[in-house]
Amino acid sequence: MLGTRFGISQRHWSGPDSEVHPVDELPRPGRAFVLGLQHMLAAYAGIIAPPLIIGTALHLPFTDITLLITLSLFASGIVTMLQTIGAPKLGVKLPLVEGVSFSGIASMLVIGKLHPDPITAMQIIVGAVLVSSAIMFFLSFAYAKMLRFFPPLVLGSVVTVIGLTLVPISIGWMQGTAGTKSFGSVQNVGLAVLTLLVTVIVARYVPGFVKRVSMLVGIVIGTLVAIPMGETNFHQVSSAAAFSLPHFLMFGTPRFELGAIVSMTIVMLVIMTEATCDIMAIGRIVDVTVKEQDVANCLRADCLGSVFSAFLNGFQCSAYGQNIGIVQVSRVKSRFVVATCGVILVILGLFPFLSAIVAAVPLPVLGGAGIAIFGLVAVTGIQTLSQHDWNTENGVVDALIVAATLTMGIIPTASPTFYSHFPDWFQTIFGSGIASGAITAVVLNLILNEAPRMVAQRRHSNGVRTDTTVPWAESVPGTQRFADI
Repeated sequence: MLGTRFGISQRHWSGPDSEVHPVDELPRPGRAFVLGLQHMLAAYAGIIAPPLIIGTALHLPFTDITLLITLSLFASGIVTMLQTIGAPKLGVKLPLVEGVSFSGIASMLVIGKLHPDPITAMQIIVGAVLVSSAIMFFLSFAYAKMLRFFPPLVLGSVVTVIGLTLVPISIGWMQGTAGTKSFGSVQNVGLAVLTLLVTVIVARYVPGFVKRVSMLVGIVIGTLVAIPMGETNFHQVSSAAAFSLPHFLMFGTPRFELGAIVSMTIVMLVIMTEATCDIMAIGRIVDVTVKEQDVANCLRADCLGSVFSAFLNGFQCSAYGQNIGIVQVSRVKSRFVVATCGVILVILGLFPFLSAIVAAVPLPVLGGAGIAIFGLVAVTGIQTLSQHDWNTENGVVDALIVAATLTMGIIPTASPTFYSHFPDWFQTIFGSGIASGAITAVVLNLILNEAPRMVAQRRHSNGVRTDTTVPWAESVPGTQRFADI
């Protein structure tokens, strides 16, 4: 086996065709590159968006914003390789793409408002990211012990929320770049629909390896069609640097302010909650049982990667849910494909002119591909929920937990100003649909399911006969079984 030849630890399984688990298979270099490129394109826009938003809001010079983008690509690539290839006590060794998290944007913008000087603001942001990531690195194993609070009911609800919050992003991309004359035009939406149709048709009718890279084929064809339409911009390629080494702490020595550190620590808790759900979801897709130690290893890699990213003047890193959809579409479970994506991201960070070429892919094209990929994340959540046993006396309560989770998760997307009058710390947590949905699912499941179960077990151990059914289930018609609704 290739994995044995290269000294890579492998999972053995009872599959019909191979003793090596598909997650540990080493594909041929050519296929790994094409599949990794597909993952990179799905993650690219998400990686460059936070530094672009923050840099613009802080009024940084264009050259500094460009550097933030390339450094974010570089850091994302390094952390992706750490997560997929792994090291002792670091990395979950599953096909997870790492990128810049959106969760910290709101807190960073608040820091920018409090400190109008952009250099000072960046020094405080970097210091807060550095300290909060280091704190959570040492607390990651304790956090991983919460794994028991992520049963299929919770996991399926949260993953569904992840998909539902990603789909509106792709809808926005379908319209094009905000502020331009063509934003929302029939031409942009038509280009997105064409990309989506090509992706679906290739996935359905084209045999062999091409089926595995249907999204990449859709993006390439969409971009080629966009060239004569004037939707691509290759002029920036000529002005981009050929090669650039990473710039460590280019804004100077980090500053450490307690308020900013507390805010970013809350952000890291949100990121770790999102990451835990992503780990569990990808584990189910690739048929790997995720254990407590796996979650701890993944979170440590996230936190260490965020520390590294801070030294590169960057922001927190986290697993990207959209790439879970890529694994489903391609049905390629190898973590080394995603490691190849990490290598590509590093190359883009070192060679800005290559990054400029990728940036020429129009947003509507990425939006068309994203509709299919992001939607599949929600489908994964629904499939996970289908594994839950709804035919119990507690079925109605479980259904209400799902309903509350979906509602809380959709609020920030449906009404972005919903929490505008709440304290900043509250907005930091619940301004993320994924975080608010995850917190809702975990807390309600803990109160309504785990707590009564623990009480019943304690009474049973003390020799007291208990009835673990819901107290009101037998007194209200139609509540005995979820199917009666």
